[in-house]
Amino acid sequence: MRSNQLSIAVLALASVALWAGHASARDQIRIVGSSTVYPFSTVVAEEFGRSTSFKTPIVESTGTGGGLKLFCAGAGLDTPDIANASRRIKSSEIELCQKNGVSKIIEVEIGYDGIAIARSKESNSIDLTLKQIFLALAREVPTPSGEFVANPNITWKDVDPSLPDIKIEVLGPPPTSGTRDAFNELAMEGGCKTFPEIEALEKTDKTTYKRICQSIREDGAYVEAGENDNLIVQKLVANPSALGIFGFSFLDQNRDRIRGSLVNGVESDFDNIASGKYPVSRPLFFYVKGEHIGTIPGISEYVNEFIGEKAIGDYGYLADRGLIPAPSDERKLIRADVNAGKVVKLAAEN
Repeated sequence: MRSNQLSIAVLALASVALWAGHASARDQIRIVGSSTVYPFSTVVAEEFGRSTSFKTPIVESTGTGGGLKLFCAGAGLDTPDIANASRRIKSSEIELCQKNGVSKIIEVEIGYDGIAIARSKESNSIDLTLKQIFLALAREVPTPSGEFVANPNITWKDVDPSLPDIKIEVLGPPPTSGTRDAFNELAMEGGCKTFPEIEALEKTDKTTYKRICQSIREDGAYVEAGENDNLIVQKLVANPSALGIFGFSFLDQNRDRIRGSLVNGVESDFDNIASGKYPVSRPLFFYVKGEHIGTIPGISEYVNEFIGEKAIGDYGYLADRGLIPAPSDERKLIRADVNAGKVVKLAAEN
C-alpha cells in the first residue's frame, strides 16, 4: 500500500465477515448524493477510470438528503459506497446509519462552494441583501406591530422600493438538496437575523425561530426545480425574469448565458468564496462507507485521487471546474484525518 493511501487495514479486515456470505462482490464503486458535488465527482471518476486499472465509478445525482438516506440504508452490495454532500452529515443521519449497521463513516471535505443567485445574461442584474432575500422568499414575514403574517410580497419592488417591479420567481433546489439546506441556513436565516425581534426568538423559542427563519413560501414565488442544476440554468435562459439558486460552479461554467447577483454587495467569485467574504458560502464533502473498504475494489484509491493536489490543489483540475480549494494547510489536515481512517462521531444535531 502506498504511503499516501488510506490507513484502512483494520477497516478492510473488519469488513471480511460482513461479505463472507456473498459469492462475489461488486467490482465498481457506486456513488450517490449532492447535485453540487456531482460534476466534481464525475470528473474525478472519469480520471480515475482512465489512469488506473479500476473501473470508472458510477455516479448518480440524488441530492444530499436522498443520497445519505441510500448510503445509510445498510452495508452490502445493494447500497452505495460513497455519498456526496453539499453540507455536513446530520446527527439524525448518523443515527440512521448506525441503526442499519453503518458505523465506519469517513468524512472527506473537498473544498468550498458558494451558493449563487443568478439570472439570464439577457436581463439586468438584481443585486440583493440577505434581508431582501428573506423578505422575498420567507413563508412568514414580520409586520411593524411584531406579528408574523403570510408573505404578501408579489414583486421585488414590494420587498424594497429600490428593486425592480418584476414578479418574484425564484427557481431553486428541493428540500432533499444540501444546497437547499445551506441556502436556508446561510441566506434565509442570515436575512431573518437582521430583524432584532426574530433574532431574540433564537434564545427563547428555538422551534418558532427555526420555523420562521428557514421556511420557504409555497405559493409559487419559489419553484422547486429538482436536483438538476443544469436544468435551472436552461430555465433561466428561457425566462429572463426569473432568478435561480445553485452552486457557484454552475454559474462559473455558464457565464456566457447567466449573471450572478451581488449578495450584501459582494460578488460570488473564486476569491470572495475562498476568503469567506461572500455570505452564502459553504464547505463540500463526501462520505465513505468504511465497511465497504477492502471489499469493493478501488475505494481507497479513488479517495486519494480526489483529495490529492492534482485534483483539489490550488491549480488542480477541479479548480478549473469551479471548485474552490481549501487553503494548503487545511488540505494537509484533511488528508491526515482521511489517511488515518478517522470516522464521524455522533454529536449534537448540526
